[in-house]
Formats: sequence, C-alpha cells, structure tokens
Amino acid sequence: MALNDRSQKILNEIISNRQITSGVLEKKHDLSRRQLGYTIQKINEWLVSEDLPEIERTRQGHFIVDQSVFSTLSRQPASVTNTTQDQGFLTEEQRCHYILFMLLASEEELSLYHFQSELGYSKNTILHDLKRVQNRLKDHNLDIHYSRRNGYRLKGKELHIRKLLIYLVDIAVHSSQDTTWLEDVASIKKEEIEELKRRIDRVEKRLGIRFTDEKLLAMPYIFLLVLKRITSGCGLEPFSIEYEELSDTKEYQATEFIFQNMTDVPKQERLFIALHLLTANVHWADLIVEDDSIPDLLPALSTMLRSFEKSACIYLQEREMLLKKLVQHTKPAYYRIRYQLTEIETVQNPFSVEYRELHHLVKRSLGPLEELFGKEIPETEAIYLTMLIGSWMTRQGESISKKTKAIVVCPQGVSVSRLMLKELKELFPEFIFLDSLSVRQFNVYELSYDIIFSQTPLATDKLVYVTKAFLSREEKHRLKQQVMQDIHGYKPMTIQIDQLMDIISGYATIENESDLKEALHAYFFPEDRKAYRDESFQNGLETFLTTDMIQQEDTVPNWDEALKLAAKPLIEKGIVEPRYVDALVANKDRDPYIIIGPGLAIPHAAPEEGVIQTGMSLLQLKTPVHFSEEEQIRVLVVIAAKDKHQHIRALRQLIKLAATKKDRELFLTASSIKDIETMIMAYSMDEE
Repeated sequence: MALNDRSQKILNEIISNRQITSGVLEKKHDLSRRQLGYTIQKINEWLVSEDLPEIERTRQGHFIVDQSVFSTLSRQPASVTNTTQDQGFLTEEQRCHYILFMLLASEEELSLYHFQSELGYSKNTILHDLKRVQNRLKDHNLDIHYSRRNGYRLKGKELHIRKLLIYLVDIAVHSSQDTTWLEDVASIKKEEIEELKRRIDRVEKRLGIRFTDEKLLAMPYIFLLVLKRITSGCGLEPFSIEYEELSDTKEYQATEFIFQNMTDVPKQERLFIALHLLTANVHWADLIVEDDSIPDLLPALSTMLRSFEKSACIYLQEREMLLKKLVQHTKPAYYRIRYQLTEIETVQNPFSVEYRELHHLVKRSLGPLEELFGKEIPETEAIYLTMLIGSWMTRQGESISKKTKAIVVCPQGVSVSRLMLKELKELFPEFIFLDSLSVRQFNVYELSYDIIFSQTPLATDKLVYVTKAFLSREEKHRLKQQVMQDIHGYKPMTIQIDQLMDIISGYATIENESDLKEALHAYFFPEDRKAYRDESFQNGLETFLTTDMIQQEDTVPNWDEALKLAAKPLIEKGIVEPRYVDALVANKDRDPYIIIGPGLAIPHAAPEEGVIQTGMSLLQLKTPVHFSEEEQIRVLVVIAAKDKHQHIRALRQLIKLAATKKDRELFLTASSIKDIETMIMAYSMDEE
C-alpha cells in the first residue's frame, strides 16, 4: 500500500517534531478530530506493511513513536524536492523521481534490492512505486523493462530518454537549491560540476547571452548525465536534426567548449547539445534582434504584434525594445517547437480574468509565427508570450479591462459570421471583438465580455443588440447611435446629407446635384468610401455563378448526395480537391448553421480542407432535400473560399437576396438556369 499526500504530510510532521500534538495538527492542516483519527489509522496501516510499530496517541493528544520508526526513516535519502530540513520521509512523487534518476544514471544492473536499499522502503512499496513510474513514462513514450540478467532498465528511443532527463533535472533544480541528493544518486562529483560551470560561463561570453538562473543551475547536471549515457553506450539514434540549420549557429560552435578534452563525441551528440543551448531560456542577450539564424523571425513577430494591437485596440509603445524581448524568447521557442522539445505538462488556468482575455487575443494573433515555424504554437509557449506582452502593457499603463469587449452570435455558418464580424468591427473600431460564435458555442462561452451583437434574441443579463449580418447605411447609423447611448451616454452627431443639400440650395445654385451629394457623403463618411473601394476589388455573384456553375435537378436521395452533386462543377473546374466534398459532409455536424434563409443554404468548409481557388457553384432542386427534421433545402450554393476576402462581396449580395422574401421565392422556384442568372445579375448590379 501507499500513503496519500495528507498522510505523508502528517507523518513528516510527527517525525520531525516529537512534541507536536493532535490539536496543533488539526489546526495547521484544517482537519476535524475525526479526519485526523482516520489519517493516523492509515499511517499505522502503512507502518505495519513496512514492518514498523504503530504510532500511539495519549489522552493529552501527544504521539508515542517507537525509536525504530525514527531510525528507519532517518536512513532514507534527502528529499528530491524539499530542502534538507524536511529530510526523512519521501512522498510518493519524490520516490518516483528518485527511481527515475537511478534508472537514468546507474552504471550497474538495478534490482528490486537496489531500490529498497537506496530508498529504505519495503518490497511492496517499491513495487507500487515502480508501477506508478511505469504509468508516468507512458507520457514520454517510454517503458520499464525487467530481466534477471540486466535488471530494471528504461526502454524506448534515446531521444525520448534525453527529453525525460532534461525535464526531471529542471524540476529538481527548480524545486530546491540543494542538489546534493542529485549528485549522490547520479554519482556526480562536485569538481565535475564546477568544471562544467566554468565552461558554461565561457559559452555565455562567447554567445553574448546570460542564461536564466534555473537553466544555469540545471545545465551541468544535464551535460554530465548525457555524457554518462554516451560513455555507457546509450548514444542517440539518428533523428531529424537539420545539420545545415544548426551547424552554422554560434551555439554549435560553443559545444566545443562543453566537450573540450572529453571522450570523442559523435556529431549527432554535438548537435543535440547545440540544440539544448538553442532551446534554453535566456535572461539577457546582446544585439539579439540582429541575429539572422532564423530568417524572417523579426518580420513575423512584428506582423503578429500589429495583429494583436488591432485586436486589442491598443498601441504598444517602444516596440523595438519589446520586439527584442520577444525575439529573445521566441528564438529558443522556435527550436523547442520545431524539434518537439516543449514541456509536456501545461500550466492549468495560470491567468487572472483579464489575462484570460488577453491570452485569447494573443493566441488569435499567432498566425504569422505558426506559418514561419510550420507548426502550431503549443499552449505553454503561447502562455509565455501572453505574460511577456501583458507585463509590457502593464508597464505602459495599458489594460484591456477598461475597454468594451464584444462578441458576435451568428447562427448562419462561418462565412456569414465572418461577414457580420467584419461589418461590426468597421462600425465599432474602438471595441475589442473577442469571437464570432454560434448559439451553441455562446451557451458554453467562458471568456468575459460586455455586449453581444446577435442575429437572434438570447437569454442573458448582458446588453444584447439584435441585428443582421448585412446592414444598410441607415441601419448602421441607428445601431451606432443606440450602442453609443447605452455604453457612453451620448449619441454621435447626426449628419443628414439631404438636409445639408436643402440648406445649400437655399443660398446657392447647384449645377450638379448628384455629384455634390456624393462629394459631401465622401467628406463626412470616408469609411463608406473606403469600404466601397475595398469591395470594388472583390468579385460579385455574377463572376462566380456563371452558367457552367449552375445545375438544376428534380430530386436527390439525401443531403450528402446533394452536396456531392452541388460541388461537382467546382471539382471539374479544379477549384477544389475531391476531399473538399468530404469536409462539406462532415460540416453538417461541426457547423449546422449554414442556412441563410428558408430553403437556401451555403455549405462551405475551411480553406485548408481542399480549396485551390475561390469559387461558387449552385444546385437548384424541384423537390427539396431534408437538411434536418425541421429544414428542407431547394437551393444549395457551395462556397469555396481561399481567403477571408475574395468572396465577401458576392456573399453580401447572396445574403441580401435571401433576406428579400419575394425575390428569394422567385430564386428558389426559377424554372430555368437563365431565370436564375437574371436574379443573380440583378443583385450583382445593385450595390445599394
């Protein structure tokens, strides 16, 4: 049997302080008398299993402990994670770490007796610990193998063993400054440690950096343990370290100092140590922004910051200094991510409420870095970036807590929700828009927000503005006035162009009324003109839905077959890969909100699921097909969007058509492809 954490703590208290009483323990550990009694019972059961006498309690609340208990526990090694004053009784976690270090560093065969002798526990306890170690090793893709000839050994790829080694040493030095126990279990001499420290000091000077204190303390142990494994024949198998990528770095050259006058070290091992130097966190660095070992790192970070500033509605001061710090962190992170050396364990809920929203915005801005790295940024690395940016904001007195945070709820699918989000961001550039959500996502949304823009009424105590995906100029004006009145207590100044025209005409002769009206509108509403210019570069419905992209069919057996038929022109024209159809079928469950009007649906999937270029295809059915028990569809417009912009103008026009009941009915029941084209052309030409 094994003791739980509470029992281990109570036993440590009793062993380390012979005068302690039941009352003191109850108060210190917030226990009732009954809970403490149960804990003492469990401790005694464990002592019996270890062939030790039970602990007795007097009526006055004192404990009687046999001298053999003190003697046995005092023989056990120093705690793996505690300071020397708590030496004695090891927790289960500490014993597991100790066993792992024995497996990593021992130069002889390890039997059960070795573990018992070193740790001072019974056979049953050690067997229980070995089983727990076995479970822990699964996370590292490793295993423990036992044979009578070789004893207990770690089994698995040497690279995974090295990663475990680094992980355990980091934990050990982070938990305690006293590393004597580590030197004992690994048979490392203090002179060896001091020599490695001197070499690492020279490495720092050569590289122009200063490693963090924890990394500096851990490195000698890591290098010496690695060397032990090399000399014992546990060399690295060839793995995907890019020699060309690392061999020209200063870190690779610095490995010469690490291995100077040592046993011949293979190139693969030198690359591994260079990689460890490259992945180590640094506290300070010389001219690191000019470091060109990772091409395009600085531009990618700069683009990431611009994206974050836009999302968070802030301006970061002293960007060059911040970029230097980001490069300093991101360079080692690049190698950790590229070679999958990021820590396995992640931090659980490390942030305050404000930092959670900040973290969300940082993660949403990581696209340029992920594109450069060719991999998704792990959560642990993203957390470090959030903390760095967050502390920089605090330093300049910036915060997102005082800014209005909004979410958009749109039950009409990804493309429509993006369009709605884009419209609202342009209308309210001072708001932080956290997300665009479906109703289902909204019901479980955890981030903090102030207001909601939704296409449907919602049960919530937050401010909700029910609006449409596509707003006319007047609707935008009314929404802006209402929101400003509710949030800030004032309405923006209203400028009516028609009233201005009336005033001007009372005092002057207008030669070209339409041109003057347009000029006045461009002066007072420049954002409308910018939006029009942006849209003028986008294609309308008539460009995408040409004759060869439109089909009419009497009936189809089911929704999946309707999707396959509707997407057929896109596949034939090379606009999408065949796998795009599979993504459309899967999207029914992932994103059921693709219906933009009764009988009209816009199935679509993500660009990375097979889109080659932006396009659309249309299928009209005489007999509607069932999308769900409640919804029947007569027209499917399959959208393939290569990016977020090219199809927006056409989508606006399609949404407007779907929102106009009379025209929508004509569209759904058109008798010929020519009639469908006529409707498409009418909405393509009508920019208002």
